[in-house]
Amino acid sequence: MSEQQWAVNFHRDLEKEIRRLPRSYIKRVLEMIEALAIDPRPHGCKKLEGYDLWRIQIGVYRVLYEIDDENRVVNTYRIGHRRDVYRSL
Repeated sequence: MSEQQWAVNFHRDLEKEIRRLPRSYIKRVLEMIEALAIDPRPHGCKKLEGYDLWRIQIGVYRVLYEIDDENRVVNTYRIGHRRDVYRSL
């Protein structure tokens, strides 16, 4: 059984945020974002209360994203350290 792929769109500021990550996290974060194309709700993801956003954890970093089920699209929103990423939502 082949999985139907989802489109993953990167927010325009995401490249900048990825470059700020420690090198040891960059590959892991990119792999997790790519995996959202297969399963946008992986084990451990969580819907943020009061927002139409989801989050996945990669160590102390978080990736925030939206899921558009109707169009099968995942829109990434932010990547950042857990203490900072939720500010300015």
